[in-house]
Amino acid sequence: MDLLYKSTRGSGEAVTASQAILKGLSDDGGLFVPDQIPVLDKSLDELAKMSYQETAYEVMKLFLTDFTEEELKSCIAKAYDSKFDTEIIAPLAEADGAYYLELFHGATIAFKDMALSILPHLLTTSAKKNHVENEIVILTATSGDTGKAALAGFADVKGTRIIVFYPKNGVSPIQEKQMVTQKGDNTYVVGIHGNFDDAQTGVKKLFSDKELAAEMAEKGFQFSSANSINIGRLVPQIVYYVYAYARLFAEGKVAKDERINVVVPTGNFGNILAAFYAKNMGLPIDKLICASNDNKVLYDFFRTGEYDRNREFVLTTSPSMDILISSNLERLIYRIAGNDAGKNAQLMAELAGEGKYHITEDMQVQLADFYGNYATEAETTERIKELYEKVGYVIDTHTAVASVVYDKYKKETGDEKTTVIASTASPYKFTRSVMDAIDSKYDSCSDFELVDELSKISNTEVPRAIEEIRTAPVVHDHVCEKDEMKTVVKGFLGI
Repeated sequence: MDLLYKSTRGSGEAVTASQAILKGLSDDGGLFVPDQIPVLDKSLDELAKMSYQETAYEVMKLFLTDFTEEELKSCIAKAYDSKFDTEIIAPLAEADGAYYLELFHGATIAFKDMALSILPHLLTTSAKKNHVENEIVILTATSGDTGKAALAGFADVKGTRIIVFYPKNGVSPIQEKQMVTQKGDNTYVVGIHGNFDDAQTGVKKLFSDKELAAEMAEKGFQFSSANSINIGRLVPQIVYYVYAYARLFAEGKVAKDERINVVVPTGNFGNILAAFYAKNMGLPIDKLICASNDNKVLYDFFRTGEYDRNREFVLTTSPSMDILISSNLERLIYRIAGNDAGKNAQLMAELAGEGKYHITEDMQVQLADFYGNYATEAETTERIKELYEKVGYVIDTHTAVASVVYDKYKKETGDEKTTVIASTASPYKFTRSVMDAIDSKYDSCSDFELVDELSKISNTEVPRAIEEIRTAPVVHDHVCEKDEMKTVVKGFLGI
């Protein structure tokens, strides 16, 4: 049976998966959601015997129902190949009483690779299926990781161009170097004077700019998105939760149908939403533990039912979570509003206008699957040091936020269920913060000296992604004000 996608804000007809992937964002500003969450049709015994690629097919075929088996398997094979530095793709590391799901073994050493390796293939396949002749312009805002992963995925892909906006002073030095050294005739990287929310808001405005869309169409272009607002980003993220559970079961770490908890360091809410979708597909997940840093807008939301972005924006050592507008939360709000697009649209209008909204008590009751908490900068630093000294395992700042929140959850609830922590980035991506946490003696080292020191103390090889940028020349040095984004896009496209 074909699964169709509707906008969370309700206007417009239902579309196929390939049409939703192509558009990225609905014309009414809403996000595409499946008209139902499909149920896994393979048993745990069957899933336990599958590779990552086979698991990906079994999950994604249920959501992307207008793709043929051949099309989908081809996309998966091209995505999950030797660009990952481990055959397992997403290994589980046991450390200090939890399982760290390492999602950083791809080309850009962050979890975004898991979905952004496949998105270009899904997108170009979607374009062919829908007889699109325009060049597709991927327009993306990044808080650090999506940008490089999208650039790497789309670089020199025929029929596409990619434009990435990032907060000029809001990403780590390694993250910035990864982006500004990106090769590819179709790539364009721009730092904006502002924060991630400014970049994301600017991108959303460009998507809904009808005048710009008409000018682009005239020149043979159309926008699509590589942010997690694109359903083609979200669906591949569901896979690794299914795969992780199947591995735990296969290795005898959990009994059949034994429920586990999942902890996700959360910014834009896409990664934890994928875990929520996995649970609703029948995966035995109990609590979805949402970990925030000092930008704790989600923590406050889960405690009070009020989402309020009217607060100080804090720059932290976990910059991919420095977000006050969690775009993917809208998909959850739509669901707990009983799939009421009108109610959701009203709340999103309040967020756009007043900067906040309050959900009803009935809606709040439906958030029982979630637990929210946050980690301060001091707690994050201490956790990196503590885990290294205790078991020799080195984690990045975002994973440390999740680890701190997991400890708080256990203390608060006494719940000792088997737990998977989404480890969303390699410590090599945030070497200065990680090494400073472990020992202040590293303060005087350069960024790449820190890389070598990290390799020594963690007994791990320096990832290819880091070696490649050591001496790579900067090829993107564009910077603009947040209100100049439209001009920049038109300039790049020659409009």
